[in-house]
Amino acid sequence: MKILVLPGDGIGPEITAATLHVLEKLDGLFALGLVLEHDEIGFAALAKTGTTLPDTVLDRAAQSDGILLGPISHLDYPPRDQGGVNVSAAFRVKLDLYANVRPARTRPGIGRTHEPMDLLIVRECTEGFYPDRNMFAGSGEFMPTADIAMSLRKITAFACERIARRAFEHARKRRRLVTAVHKANNFILTDGLFLREVRKVAAEFADVKLEEIIIDAMAARLVRDPGRFDVVLATNFTADPLGPRERALGKPRPRRRHQRRRNDVRRAGATRFGSRYRGSGPRESDVADPLRRDAARLARRAAR
Repeated sequence: MKILVLPGDGIGPEITAATLHVLEKLDGLFALGLVLEHDEIGFAALAKTGTTLPDTVLDRAAQSDGILLGPISHLDYPPRDQGGVNVSAAFRVKLDLYANVRPARTRPGIGRTHEPMDLLIVRECTEGFYPDRNMFAGSGEFMPTADIAMSLRKITAFACERIARRAFEHARKRRRLVTAVHKANNFILTDGLFLREVRKVAAEFADVKLEEIIIDAMAARLVRDPGRFDVVLATNFTADPLGPRERALGKPRPRRRHQRRRNDVRRAGATRFGSRYRGSGPRESDVADPLRRDAARLARRAAR
């Protein structure tokens, strides 16, 4: 199995190194046959090639069995015409990586939920409200005047049908429940089309139950009772904020002796929008240090 390793920006190389440490241990234990190849994206590639995503990297990615992509700082990239390409979005669109499957579960004694949680978020990734992937040419976000900004949303029956099918296939192997999250009370046509296609697919899976929940209620229920959900299905923009929420629920509660480090993380998050939970994180903050300990701990568990 050939894996292309792309460390990314900021703390990306540090996180990637910790991940590779675990993968190499697992490969040695279970003879997975991993072949790791390395290349550069992000600011490192921009300095050398004039773009954050060289065509050669995209070609190598298409020929690989998998990609290990470190965090990227695309919010800080220059405009696209100056080489600033959102790497993750480009991979999803150009390689048609339409299904973002996000598992989240708790282990005994770990996590912030009272009851066990084991759910799967299935997110469509190639269209929706994201302006860099919903137009054939140009951007789906524009300003007709200096004081008006507009954004287009693209929802297609084709994309809704295939992501729904992936969700039901996963649910059939799990606890046979799909929760379709939407905002059809306001987005009557676009989310209405999404639900229409989901219901069509549901009719082919008589052994899997379908429920539909508005995103407002889902945000509360996911915190209050995450254990009741199995496979959560949503469009691109709707599913995106659910991922950090369910990951946070599965994390251990921070200990008091780490209070100083948590304050450092909060300050780091304030310096760059989204850095606390998303994006690359500022390298100078040394936020990624705990990952070294986590990688070593995972490797020791695998060895046992």
